[in-house]
Amino acid sequence: MSGYYIIIIISMLVSWYVSWKLKSKFEYYSNVHLKNGLSGKEVAEKMLKDNGINDVQVISVPGQLTDHYNPQEKTVNLSEGVYMQRNAAAAAVAAHECGHAVQHAVGYSMLELRSKMVPVVSISSNLMQFVLIAGIVIMAATQSMENPNGNTLILTIGVIMFAFTTLFAFITLPVEYDASNRAMKWLKDTGTVTSEEFTGVQDSLKWAARTYVVAAIGSLAQLLYWVSLLMGGRRG
Repeated sequence: MSGYYIIIIISMLVSWYVSWKLKSKFEYYSNVHLKNGLSGKEVAEKMLKDNGINDVQVISVPGQLTDHYNPQEKTVNLSEGVYMQRNAAAAAVAAHECGHAVQHAVGYSMLELRSKMVPVVSISSNLMQFVLIAGIVIMAATQSMENPNGNTLILTIGVIMFAFTTLFAFITLPVEYDASNRAMKWLKDTGTVTSEEFTGVQDSLKWAARTYVVAAIGSLAQLLYWVSLLMGGRRG
Protein backbone atom coordinates (compact mmCIF):
# COMPACT_ATOMS: atom_id res chain seq x y z
CA MET A 1 0.00 0.00 0.00
CA SER A 2 3.03 2.31 0.29
CA GLY A 3 2.81 3.17 -3.43
CA TYR A 4 -0.78 4.30 -2.94
CA TYR A 5 0.16 6.63 -0.10
CA ILE A 6 2.99 8.13 -2.16
CA ILE A 7 0.51 8.90 -4.97
CA ILE A 8 -1.92 10.42 -2.45
CA ILE A 9 0.78 12.62 -0.89
CA ILE A 10 2.06 13.86 -4.26
CA SER A 11 -1.51 14.56 -5.44
CA MET A 12 -2.26 16.45 -2.23
CA LEU A 13 0.89 18.58 -2.52
CA VAL A 14 0.22 19.50 -6.15
CA SER A 15 -3.44 20.17 -5.38
CA TRP A 16 -2.45 22.37 -2.43
CA TYR A 17 -0.06 24.39 -4.60
CA VAL A 18 -2.63 24.96 -7.35
CA SER A 19 -5.31 25.88 -4.82
CA TRP A 20 -2.92 28.29 -3.09
CA LYS A 21 -1.99 29.82 -6.43
CA LEU A 22 -5.67 30.16 -7.38
CA LYS A 23 -6.51 31.93 -4.12
CA SER A 24 -3.54 34.28 -4.48
CA LYS A 25 -4.57 35.12 -8.05
CA PHE A 26 -8.12 35.86 -6.99
CA GLU A 27 -6.90 38.04 -4.15
CA TYR A 28 -4.67 39.96 -6.56
CA TYR A 29 -7.35 40.45 -9.22
CA SER A 30 -9.86 41.40 -6.56
CA ASN A 31 -7.94 44.67 -6.46
CA VAL A 32 -8.43 45.26 -10.22
CA HIS A 33 -11.72 47.12 -10.02
CA LEU A 34 -14.04 47.20 -13.04
CA LYS A 35 -14.28 50.58 -14.69
CA ASN A 36 -17.93 49.93 -15.52
CA GLY A 37 -18.69 49.44 -11.80
CA LEU A 38 -20.67 46.23 -12.31
CA SER A 39 -20.89 43.73 -9.46
CA GLY A 40 -20.57 39.98 -9.98
CA LYS A 41 -24.35 39.71 -9.74
CA GLU A 42 -24.84 42.37 -12.42
CA VAL A 43 -22.25 40.79 -14.72
CA ALA A 44 -24.03 37.44 -14.39
CA GLU A 45 -27.45 38.94 -15.06
CA LYS A 46 -26.13 40.82 -18.09
CA MET A 47 -24.53 37.70 -19.59
CA LEU A 48 -27.69 35.66 -19.07
CA LYS A 49 -29.80 38.37 -20.68
CA ASP A 50 -27.44 38.74 -23.65
CA ASN A 51 -27.70 34.99 -24.25
CA GLY A 52 -31.49 35.05 -24.14
CA ILE A 53 -31.72 33.18 -20.82
CA ASN A 54 -34.60 34.52 -18.76
CA ASP A 55 -35.42 31.58 -16.49
CA VAL A 56 -32.18 31.46 -14.46
CA GLN A 57 -31.87 33.37 -11.18
CA VAL A 58 -28.62 34.77 -9.79
CA ILE A 59 -28.39 34.23 -6.03
CA SER A 60 -25.81 34.61 -3.26
CA VAL A 61 -24.51 31.61 -1.30
CA PRO A 62 -22.24 31.49 1.80
CA GLY A 63 -18.52 30.72 1.65
CA GLN A 64 -15.51 31.43 -0.52
CA LEU A 65 -15.08 29.90 -4.00
CA THR A 66 -18.41 28.11 -3.51
CA ASP A 67 -19.72 29.44 -6.81
CA HIS A 68 -21.63 26.99 -9.02
CA TYR A 69 -24.50 26.61 -11.44
CA ASN A 70 -27.45 24.44 -10.37
CA PRO A 71 -29.20 23.04 -13.47
CA GLN A 72 -32.04 21.52 -11.42
CA GLU A 73 -32.93 24.76 -9.66
CA LYS A 74 -31.77 26.90 -12.60
CA THR A 75 -29.75 29.20 -10.37
CA VAL A 76 -26.32 30.77 -10.74
CA ASN A 77 -24.98 30.58 -7.19
CA LEU A 78 -22.30 33.15 -6.44
CA SER A 79 -20.30 33.28 -3.20
CA GLU A 80 -20.94 36.36 -1.11
CA GLY A 81 -17.73 38.09 -2.21
CA VAL A 82 -18.25 37.47 -5.91
CA TYR A 83 -21.92 38.45 -5.73
CA MET A 84 -21.17 41.89 -4.31
CA GLN A 85 -17.67 42.76 -5.53
CA ARG A 86 -16.91 44.84 -8.60
CA ASN A 87 -13.56 43.56 -9.83
CA ALA A 88 -11.94 41.34 -12.47
CA ALA A 89 -11.96 38.23 -10.26
CA ALA A 90 -15.66 38.56 -9.54
CA ALA A 91 -16.43 39.15 -13.21
CA ALA A 92 -14.44 36.03 -14.17
CA VAL A 93 -16.27 33.78 -11.72
CA ALA A 94 -19.71 35.19 -12.45
CA ALA A 95 -19.28 34.87 -16.22
CA HIS A 96 -17.84 31.36 -15.89
CA GLU A 97 -20.85 30.11 -13.93
CA CYS A 98 -23.13 31.73 -16.49
CA GLY A 99 -21.13 29.82 -19.09
CA HIS A 100 -22.57 26.65 -17.55
CA ALA A 101 -26.06 28.13 -17.76
CA VAL A 102 -25.47 28.81 -21.47
CA GLN A 103 -24.24 25.22 -21.92
CA HIS A 104 -27.45 24.00 -20.31
CA ALA A 105 -29.60 26.24 -22.48
CA VAL A 106 -27.99 25.13 -25.76
CA GLY A 107 -27.78 21.45 -24.78
CA TYR A 108 -24.00 21.16 -24.66
CA SER A 109 -23.37 17.42 -25.02
CA MET A 110 -20.54 17.05 -22.50
CA LEU A 111 -22.56 18.82 -19.80
CA GLU A 112 -25.52 16.52 -20.49
CA LEU A 113 -23.25 13.45 -20.28
CA ARG A 114 -21.73 14.72 -17.04
CA SER A 115 -25.19 15.32 -15.54
CA LYS A 116 -26.31 11.78 -16.43
CA MET A 117 -23.26 10.35 -14.66
CA VAL A 118 -23.82 12.24 -11.40
CA PRO A 119 -26.07 9.63 -9.67
CA VAL A 120 -23.69 6.73 -10.41
CA VAL A 121 -20.59 8.74 -9.51
CA SER A 122 -22.20 9.91 -6.27
CA ILE A 123 -22.79 6.32 -5.16
CA SER A 124 -19.33 5.24 -6.30
CA SER A 125 -17.60 8.10 -4.48
CA ASN A 126 -19.34 7.27 -1.21
CA LEU A 127 -18.68 3.54 -1.30
CA MET A 128 -15.56 2.83 -3.34
CA GLN A 129 -12.97 3.31 -0.57
CA PHE A 130 -14.77 0.78 1.63
CA VAL A 131 -15.14 -1.63 -1.30
CA LEU A 132 -11.47 -1.30 -2.27
CA ILE A 133 -10.22 -1.92 1.27
CA ALA A 134 -12.62 -4.86 1.66
CA GLY A 135 -11.39 -6.20 -1.68
CA ILE A 136 -7.76 -6.08 -0.54
CA VAL A 137 -8.59 -7.83 2.72
CA ILE A 138 -10.67 -10.54 1.03
CA MET A 139 -8.06 -11.10 -1.69
CA ALA A 140 -5.32 -11.56 0.91
CA ALA A 141 -7.46 -13.75 3.20
CA THR A 142 -8.49 -16.14 0.41
CA GLN A 143 -5.05 -16.78 -1.07
CA SER A 144 -3.95 -20.40 -0.84
CA MET A 145 -1.88 -23.01 -2.62
CA GLU A 146 -4.92 -23.94 -4.71
CA ASN A 147 -5.89 -20.32 -5.31
CA PRO A 148 -2.72 -18.17 -5.11
CA ASN A 149 -4.54 -15.10 -6.50
CA GLY A 150 -7.29 -15.15 -3.93
CA ASN A 151 -10.80 -13.88 -4.54
CA THR A 152 -10.52 -10.63 -6.53
CA LEU A 153 -14.25 -10.08 -7.21
CA ILE A 154 -14.79 -7.35 -4.59
CA LEU A 155 -11.58 -5.57 -5.54
CA THR A 156 -12.64 -5.68 -9.20
CA ILE A 157 -15.95 -4.04 -8.29
CA GLY A 158 -14.07 -1.36 -6.35
CA VAL A 159 -11.75 -0.66 -9.29
CA ILE A 160 -14.75 -0.34 -11.64
CA MET A 161 -16.34 2.15 -9.24
CA PHE A 162 -13.09 4.12 -9.10
CA ALA A 163 -12.94 4.08 -12.91
CA PHE A 164 -16.34 5.80 -13.05
CA THR A 165 -15.14 8.62 -10.80
CA THR A 166 -11.97 9.02 -12.89
CA LEU A 167 -13.98 9.14 -16.11
CA PHE A 168 -16.22 11.74 -14.50
CA ALA A 169 -13.18 13.87 -13.61
CA PHE A 170 -11.97 13.83 -17.22
CA ILE A 171 -15.43 14.57 -18.64
CA THR A 172 -15.53 17.57 -16.27
CA LEU A 173 -12.47 19.10 -17.99
CA PRO A 174 -14.08 20.04 -21.34
CA VAL A 175 -17.18 21.22 -19.48
CA GLU A 176 -15.13 23.62 -17.35
CA TYR A 177 -12.88 24.81 -20.18
CA ASP A 178 -15.85 25.40 -22.47
CA ALA A 179 -17.63 27.44 -19.77
CA SER A 180 -14.51 29.57 -19.33
CA ASN A 181 -14.16 30.08 -23.08
CA ARG A 182 -17.79 31.17 -23.34
CA ALA A 183 -17.25 33.57 -20.44
CA MET A 184 -14.11 35.12 -21.89
CA LYS A 185 -15.60 35.46 -25.37
CA TRP A 186 -18.67 37.22 -24.01
CA LEU A 187 -16.70 39.52 -21.72
CA LYS A 188 -14.39 40.51 -24.56
CA ASP A 189 -16.96 40.77 -27.36
CA THR A 190 -19.35 42.89 -25.31
CA GLY A 191 -16.64 45.13 -23.91
CA THR A 192 -17.82 44.36 -20.39
CA VAL A 193 -14.19 44.43 -19.27
CA THR A 194 -11.24 46.50 -20.47
CA SER A 195 -8.05 44.95 -21.88
CA GLU A 196 -6.32 45.18 -18.51
CA GLU A 197 -9.31 43.66 -16.73
CA PHE A 198 -9.55 40.91 -19.36
CA THR A 199 -5.97 39.85 -18.58
CA GLY A 200 -7.06 39.32 -14.98
CA VAL A 201 -10.09 37.34 -16.10
CA GLN A 202 -7.95 35.06 -18.27
CA ASP A 203 -5.38 34.45 -15.56
CA SER A 204 -8.03 33.76 -12.91
CA LEU A 205 -9.90 31.25 -15.05
CA LYS A 206 -6.67 29.58 -16.15
CA TRP A 207 -5.74 28.72 -12.57
CA ALA A 208 -9.31 27.72 -11.75
CA ALA A 209 -9.22 25.23 -14.64
CA ARG A 210 -5.93 23.79 -13.41
CA THR A 211 -7.60 22.61 -10.20
CA TYR A 212 -9.75 20.28 -12.33
CA VAL A 213 -6.73 19.10 -14.33
CA VAL A 214 -4.85 18.22 -11.15
CA ALA A 215 -7.89 16.38 -9.77
CA ALA A 216 -8.28 14.36 -12.98
CA ILE A 217 -4.60 13.40 -13.19
CA GLY A 218 -4.52 12.49 -9.49
CA SER A 219 -7.59 10.30 -9.92
CA LEU A 220 -6.03 8.57 -12.93
CA ALA A 221 -2.80 7.90 -11.02
CA GLN A 222 -4.74 6.31 -8.16
CA LEU A 223 -6.81 4.25 -10.60
CA LEU A 224 -3.70 2.90 -12.30
CA TYR A 225 -2.33 1.90 -8.91
CA TRP A 226 -5.48 -0.06 -8.04
CA VAL A 227 -5.52 -1.68 -11.49
CA SER A 228 -1.89 -2.78 -11.08
CA LEU A 229 -2.73 -4.19 -7.65
CA LEU A 230 -5.67 -6.08 -9.07
CA MET A 231 -3.72 -7.47 -12.01
CA GLY A 232 -0.85 -8.43 -9.72
CA GLY A 233 -3.29 -10.34 -7.52
CA ARG A 234 -4.72 -12.15 -10.51
CA ARG A 235 -1.26 -13.16 -11.71
CA GLY A 236 -0.29 -14.24 -8.25
